[in-house]
Amino acid sequence: MPIVPDDKNWTWVLERPCPDCGFEAATYPREATAAMIRHNASVWQAVLRQPDVRSRPDDRMWSPLEYACHVRDVFRIYDRRLELMLTEDDPLYPNWDQDATAVEDRYGEQDPVVVGRELDASAAALADRFDTVHGEQWDRPGTRSDGAHFTVESFARYLMHDPIHHLHDVGVPQ
Repeated sequence: MPIVPDDKNWTWVLERPCPDCGFEAATYPREATAAMIRHNASVWQAVLRQPDVRSRPDDRMWSPLEYACHVRDVFRIYDRRLELMLTEDDPLYPNWDQDATAVEDRYGEQDPVVVGRELDASAAALADRFDTVHGEQWDRPGTRSDGAHFTVESFARYLMHDPIHHLHDVGVPQ
């Protein structure tokens, strides 16, 4: 499932509002990242209680449950990547094929209650790690497997678009 109009040219997320969800990465204080992650996770809890949580609106979109599983895994992956950025010099992140993960882990068949607990836990871990970032640490670099370069700050701003955009995908206004 595509997350952004052109993930190969990912910098658009940092440069202008998302044409679909309206999120503007440049407009929030970077220090608010942890609070935004916690808030986003809390909104997903209501989504996971919806009676139609397993229903796909069409063939191009995931169900709310599948999106919640994806957001849970994004928080897990980003926590590991942030840890690498804070402890290593310009680390290269291991590749993550999100579409393969969705199929292999059978996102649509997972228990929404369990997913809710796991999403909360992964969000809390990532938010706690962002709470430790201060001063020059925001400038520490890291590189994605496709060659995209980030600082902790651009990484945080890029990250926040994903779970916010996916709430938009499941019909939650932001």
